[in-house]
Amino acid sequence: MGGLLIAVSAFAGLLWGGYVRAMADGFEAEPADTRAEARRALARWPRYRFPPWFELAGAVICALVVWRAGLPYLFFVLAGFALAVVDWRTSRLPDVLTLPAYPLLALTLVPTGEVARALLGGAALAFLYGVLWFARPTAMGLGDVKLAGLIGMAAGALGWEQWVAAALGGQLLGALYAVWLLATKRGGRDTQFPFGPFMLLGALGALCLGN
Repeated sequence: MGGLLIAVSAFAGLLWGGYVRAMADGFEAEPADTRAEARRALARWPRYRFPPWFELAGAVICALVVWRAGLPYLFFVLAGFALAVVDWRTSRLPDVLTLPAYPLLALTLVPTGEVARALLGGAALAFLYGVLWFARPTAMGLGDVKLAGLIGMAAGALGWEQWVAAALGGQLLGALYAVWLLATKRGGRDTQFPFGPFMLLGALGALCLGN
């Protein structure tokens, strides 16, 4: 049964990848009307192309997380994949994607029996990122703070060890990318880049620690 769930999860990620490709193209860096933008983006039909990088990425991360953490974390991976792609392309984490994910994530985590710990973990990580945003609002956006709440919920449901790994992993990966930009002279000390994908990669590593 476990192998079947992993296979089904991989197939879901494969299909989701084509939708994310199309949906992400509907978001802009500076939209004139965020509501109209959201309606256009979310209503797009999937686009499947070759080479199928989006589809393969979706299949791999979905299968990996379901294998290591369990089926209740599949929704977080699907939502996180979409948020990472949109943020990387637009440097935005739209509320239309982030905010509805909170109740849906809480609902999908019910089978873990750790919803209370998930909510505490989400509040704690959102608070931590809120402090960082308040200290340096030019280096981090409020979208990152909202995303931190989702990451804290998912990692917190697994355990505090995973929560710490997710909290530190995103910061470490972001710092390494910043060093790479400096080392390759593709950016300077003040270069800004989307931080959400690195937060989500850190969360992916934390979820793969398993139970």
